[in-house]
Amino acid sequence: MTTVAPVTNPASGAAAGQTEKPQIGEEFNSFLKLLTAQLRNQDPLAPLDSTQFVEQLATFSSLEQNVKSNSSLDVIAAKMSDLYAIVASQWLGQTVKVESTWVPFSDEAVNFTVDVPDETDRAVLTVKDDTGKVVWNETLDADATGFSWNGSTLTGDQPAAPGLYQMGIDLYRGDEYAGTMAPKLDLN
Repeated sequence: MTTVAPVTNPASGAAAGQTEKPQIGEEFNSFLKLLTAQLRNQDPLAPLDSTQFVEQLATFSSLEQNVKSNSSLDVIAAKMSDLYAIVASQWLGQTVKVESTWVPFSDEAVNFTVDVPDETDRAVLTVKDDTGKVVWNETLDADATGFSWNGSTLTGDQPAAPGLYQMGIDLYRGDEYAGTMAPKLDLN
């Protein structure tokens, strides 16, 4: 009985069937091997056009640049991910204000602020459930800086169920509608 050794790639020493990351420039070396084999085996009566060789060389050159760019982008992405984690860790234990119309409610009051423009006469908070049904309306005090919604509903018999709610601040000048803005939520 004969034992057969695995076939190896002379350039890398890897056994056939094993996958390894190609080294930068390996594609170019493969191109040169193909090019020399093509030159050796071409028909002398009908040689290939030199522009074809230049086109092939340019193609493989751009391929090599793409491989280098991809590996550089992988390194950059990894470093950015680490940077985001470092920056995010500095916010632990801090209160952050985020402007958003969608608010998660879970039996705790939702605290928020609103930068109402000076020319606004009235600001009305409207809270809708995830189906678009209005569950709460409230005219906000123009002199206050912070507000909260504790889950109150228009029916008043029970608080809003835990879930996702849409909050909008409708602005009025006199009786004229001036637009809607999002509240700035306090996130801990």
